[in-house]
Amino acid sequence: MALHILDEANRCLQCKKPQCVQGCPIQTPIPEIVALLKENRLDEAGKTLFENNPLTTVCSLICNHEKQCEGHCVLNKKGAPVHFSAIENYISSAYAPKMVKGPAKSNGHKVAIVGSGPAGLTIAIILARYGYQVTIFEGKDKIGGILRHGIPEFRLPKSVLDDLQYRHIELKGIKIRPNIRIGDAIGIDDLFRDGYKAIFIGTGVWRPKVLHIKGESFGNVHFAINYLSNPNVYKLGERVTIIGAGNAAMDVARTAIRNGSRQVTCFTPEAKVAASDYEFNYAALEGVQFEYHLKPIEILDDGVIFRQVKEAEDGTLQEIEGSDKVYPSDSVIIAISQGPRNVIVSTTSGLEANASGLLVADEKGNTSRKGIFASGDVVNGARTVVEAVAHSKIVAESMHQYILEEYGPNA
Repeated sequence: MALHILDEANRCLQCKKPQCVQGCPIQTPIPEIVALLKENRLDEAGKTLFENNPLTTVCSLICNHEKQCEGHCVLNKKGAPVHFSAIENYISSAYAPKMVKGPAKSNGHKVAIVGSGPAGLTIAIILARYGYQVTIFEGKDKIGGILRHGIPEFRLPKSVLDDLQYRHIELKGIKIRPNIRIGDAIGIDDLFRDGYKAIFIGTGVWRPKVLHIKGESFGNVHFAINYLSNPNVYKLGERVTIIGAGNAAMDVARTAIRNGSRQVTCFTPEAKVAASDYEFNYAALEGVQFEYHLKPIEILDDGVIFRQVKEAEDGTLQEIEGSDKVYPSDSVIIAISQGPRNVIVSTTSGLEANASGLLVADEKGNTSRKGIFASGDVVNGARTVVEAVAHSKIVAESMHQYILEEYGPNA
């Protein structure tokens, strides 16, 4: 492994205007990291990675590198790019066990983090570095949000999240309240009452989008976000139909195969999949089948009726009457994205959401109510993890400045 990593590092051209950095949503200083590694300064490289991106170990595994850092590498034009994903994972994994520093000196200010997905974790870690007393409120039994409950184990091992929790949360003195959804027994106003100077909302998008077709309530039908949360409790059978062809659909398909299904097919009305080439190629390699130009019309107890569609001159999809056909399956999984739940909005006065239920916030995370900030999928809709981390770094600084201006540096 080390020899391979050094070989990759030696391929880096140390460009004066590194396009790899421009392609990274969080602007990871890739040439600097590579140079430190080649100089045997592994700890400095690791520290630089984690300071820039608290979730660097996670991102090294699940980022869409082919369209980001590696996709922008100049070597990609004539051959293979420098595989920085492997370099980042090696450095961050090697350095993580050395991160044993305890909490920063407390400034006495309390901050609440609602939701522990990528956005919430990033905010919590950065504010803890400033000395804030941070409490995370998580609706499930373990932290991680979509990282833990929406990404399969084979892509992101749970051990990585457990180590992140220990290194960045427990050692830093961040408190966790699991199994509690803000907006039920405890609301936003209760948090302000109890002295939290600022509140961050990063609750993600957990409400599945539906097709609104007949049969969607049948017992053989499931939603992707629910299936990925705990696939072991589902009995899908041999033949599985997946409606959708994005990255989540690829995760569902590959998970279903690993759990015993033998005929897994993704259906899409488009001419090609929406998933990245990387995810699509792995799914195809593992035996997932794909059907194109087909729109679901009705779900049956033993399959789905699909209708052929074609692209019109204006780019819209037109249905071909008389082309309906039943595609047999034991189970159907709908993977057409998710939207936000509205528990917090419906129980909090002055908090504005748009027509899709997403929280309205400016570029610095300020919502329509003073002292409440938001970022991540609950603001922008389903996006990548690194995009959530990048935006949340800006929001964390915005929260810090807000508290300084409103309450001073110390309580």
